Amino acid sequence: MSAALEIVSAGLGVSVQDAGRPGHRSIGVPLSGALDPLLLAAANHLAGSLAGAAGLEVLLAGPTLRATGGPVCVALAGELAGRIVGVGGDVRRLAAWSAAVLQPGDSLQLGRPQGVAYLAVAGGFLTPPMLGSRATYARAGLGGVDGRALAAGVRLPCAPFAGDPQHALQAAPLLHPGGAIRVIPGPQADHFTPAALASFYSEPWTLTPARDRMGLRLAGPRLVHVPGGADIVSDGVTPGAIQVPADGQPIVLLADCQTVGGYPKIATVIRADLPRLAHLPPGAEIRFVAVDATHAAEARAAQARLLAGWRTTLRPAVRHGDIPTETLLAANLAGAALRGDEEG
Repeated sequence: MSAALEIVSAGLGVSVQDAGRPGHRSIGVPLSGALDPLLLAAANHLAGSLAGAAGLEVLLAGPTLRATGGPVCVALAGELAGRIVGVGGDVRRLAAWSAAVLQPGDSLQLGRPQGVAYLAVAGGFLTPPMLGSRATYARAGLGGVDGRALAAGVRLPCAPFAGDPQHALQAAPLLHPGGAIRVIPGPQADHFTPAALASFYSEPWTLTPARDRMGLRLAGPRLVHVPGGADIVSDGVTPGAIQVPADGQPIVLLADCQTVGGYPKIATVIRADLPRLAHLPPGAEIRFVAVDATHAAEARAAQARLLAGWRTTLRPAVRHGDIPTETLLAANLAGAALRGDEEG
């Protein structure tokens, strides 16, 4: 039997996601994939997998998982921690930004994330790919496990871990930069009054509780359309597009967004900044700033450098009962032993 993580309890807002399902928008299939691809890549690096391999995205409450069929190397990225309960009842902590090996029968109990977080396994989850991706798009029943919500008893197949059973890694947190959310104006900015455009960039916007993987609604000053500007002939939309319906309140589209829409788009969040929105709780305030395509490309390059720099922080984790080398050196035990001999 191949290795797997069996779901003991499913948590909330948990789904299988990978780098997404590009190339099928012409037939109405959304991109999907991780809300924060950078953190999914970090989790996969900790687990020793390719950056876009399939992992578990955790939005609200973590699942409880049990290793079956062989050892499984698991890794966490994001503000999410848990505990490993061994078959003998021993308990050890799995910290955020760390990796460890589960032996068959071991359970991993994950807590609540702060923002979105990811669990990766060595080799990625091996659920059946659909249209070139394992990403779950529940509205159409694509990807994941039969395209449905995860439930107790479901097995998520993965490769058995053949390395050191005591393998453990840890890394520094990988943090997105702060500041205003950068957007490229349009493509229908001319459907709004000059006052509305000024308000969009000068006023704060509050994230409302109305959100899912498809998009999130903002609350703030009413953005007034020019006469007849509240509707357009449906055209293509992408993750990051900011639609403004007739009520004047923006909707930011996310990974599971539809492929076409009939509301005018005042701006589009650049790809490097879109993951930041997935981490913000309802009630958080954001501001927008306009940039151009050159700036957006530079931001993507900076994000790649950020991930590369973070990878240099990976290091072996201290095993239970181990004493860090730094502690031993600082204690100068050899010197203490010599002084003891001399005094004796």
